[in-house]
Amino acid sequence: METLIFHVPGKPQSKARHRSFARAGKICNYTPAQTEQYENWIKLCYQGAHGTARLVPPIEMSITAYFSVPKSYPKKKAALCRENVLRPTCKPDMDNIAKAVADALNGIAYHDDSGVSELHVSKQYGEREGLVVRLVGNLEEGQDAGKKTADAVQPLKKRE
Repeated sequence: METLIFHVPGKPQSKARHRSFARAGKICNYTPAQTEQYENWIKLCYQGAHGTARLVPPIEMSITAYFSVPKSYPKKKAALCRENVLRPTCKPDMDNIAKAVADALNGIAYHDDSGVSELHVSKQYGEREGLVVRLVGNLEEGQDAGKKTADAVQPLKKRE
């Protein structure tokens, strides 16, 4: 079993629903541009950390979404957030974050997201906004995991 971990910097975003419109009597569907851009960003972050490494089912996925503490919070409440006593209950919803990540990694980290048999998603406050995604599974034959997992998570540490 191989563990692949990578970081997606930036505010976590959800998977937006597809949009539909009628043109010349035909129904056309499309994914909103913001969702496409975020999914492409997730792909780039994965490929930067692990190159072409691809897992085979069953795959375990763990996603931790980090949000910044709102500046309007009093010092006591902000301290509780940093200690993970208080957790974010803001949007985006966890299931939509997971859907964005799972769909973005289709054909990149695995053949299809139907191979993900276990999913863990959590939201926390952190120093930097972003996602930490952890995939556990067997690599396809002849595959290499790419960079070390510690290198992929490094951006979450506070800079001094």
